[in-house]
Amino acid sequence: MKPDTTPPNATPAESQWVDGELVRSLMRTQRTTQPLGLALIPIFLAVLWNDASRAALLLWAAATVAAAGLRLWVVRRYERNVIHAGPESQLAFLREWGLAWPASAALWGLTTALFFLRAPLADQFVCWLVLAGLAMFSINTLSSHLPTMRRYLDALAVTSVAVMLWRILDPLPPVAYEWWMVLLLVVFWQVLRQAGLRLHTTHRRNFELQYRNNQLIDSLTRQTQAALDAVEIKNRFLASAAHDIRQPVHALGLYADWLGSEPELVHDIAPKIVESTKAVNALFDSLFDLVRLDSGKIKLNIEELRLDKLLHDLELQYRPLAEAKGLQLRVHAVPGTVVSDPILLQRIVGNLISNAVKYTRKGGVLVAARMTRRGPRIEIWDTGVGIAPAHQREIFREFFKVPGHSGTEDGFGLGLYIVARLSHILGHPLHLSSRPGRGSVFRLHVNPTDANLAASRAAAAIDLRANQPARVDAVAAEPVDPASRHSREGGNPWRPLSRPALESHGSPPARG
Repeated sequence: MKPDTTPPNATPAESQWVDGELVRSLMRTQRTTQPLGLALIPIFLAVLWNDASRAALLLWAAATVAAAGLRLWVVRRYERNVIHAGPESQLAFLREWGLAWPASAALWGLTTALFFLRAPLADQFVCWLVLAGLAMFSINTLSSHLPTMRRYLDALAVTSVAVMLWRILDPLPPVAYEWWMVLLLVVFWQVLRQAGLRLHTTHRRNFELQYRNNQLIDSLTRQTQAALDAVEIKNRFLASAAHDIRQPVHALGLYADWLGSEPELVHDIAPKIVESTKAVNALFDSLFDLVRLDSGKIKLNIEELRLDKLLHDLELQYRPLAEAKGLQLRVHAVPGTVVSDPILLQRIVGNLISNAVKYTRKGGVLVAARMTRRGPRIEIWDTGVGIAPAHQREIFREFFKVPGHSGTEDGFGLGLYIVARLSHILGHPLHLSSRPGRGSVFRLHVNPTDANLAASRAAAAIDLRANQPARVDAVAAEPVDPASRHSREGGNPWRPLSRPALESHGSPPARG
């Protein structure tokens, strides 16, 4: 039964790599085998010198030396230009220069014309031994690349059989043993092809095993690194969570003791207890979101929802928070629908509004929804502290807090990380423009969410966590060149939000 040369479960990438390595193996053997082929030429000349035409012998020897020189030149060209190239280049080189081997084999097959039925039987026997040895040697040196080996054997055998038939069908009456010689040569040819196939299969499986071992090593390396990263993240998480939760819990204990000893101060202490409780709840909400994302089990409910209703619901939720800081919160939403997960989309926009309010001291926050040529877009503008370009991608990493940023002492460094993860899952690209001291704008393009793609991205959340840069691939920092924004949108691109601008029902003011 003919063995398979490629396992059924081999991937295209694996097969291509193995093919390239087989070509490399073939070319590595050629430089060392060339001298043996050249050493056989004098043997033929010595055996047939008195039996064949000397001119024909010398012509054949010259042609065979030239063919050997061509093969040596091909090997050197390969070593100069292709040896370190990829599998495609390896295979292309052999397709271009692979005929050098069957051409050399054909010249050796033509030696049959010099000795078959011409030389004494003893000399013919020596010549057949040389050709048989050459053929057997070729399956060891050429079997790495099956097509090259087969072309070599076929050229050698077909040329020899053709010459033998030509000599047998000479007007002289044929002898029975001559036909047996042809049959023996054909059988020997097929046996060599099968032996070469089996040897090639061994070579291929060795390289397949090497490829899979390399893949396994790479996989183990990645998993080890992922485990180390997970330990590091866990340590940072515990340190950050312990630090962030200690203060409000400690405050709760103090307020409770204070209230127990002086119950008449309940109206002063109760709001402080409420604020501390909110801080603890905010941390736990973020941690629960993080756990759901990293478990890959976040539930998706993709449906059509009204964008204006979503934003007005968020306005009711965050207006008291803004007014408590003396900020103006305006919402401008055009009627329209989007396809997304209403809860996750609300979580994304809510986190962005919460951050805008947290890092804005004066002025206000504008939440706007508009229809663009690329589809619906939600924008959150603020007149806050802004974000330096060096931190505009780092802020989307978990537990990251901008050094020296006012307001970060009350945060956990999880809000924008969760925003980036959720926007990636839903397929809503997020863009940031910001300038320190002048404010920021987040633009969320609410493209229609494909339920199947969103589910696959959610299931891959653990892999995304293991690769830090991949977590923010849905986030891009826009250019912050004031001149370019000024020319595109008109007016001062970085002016703070004024009261008329916040109260306008038109487009948001042009800021970077």
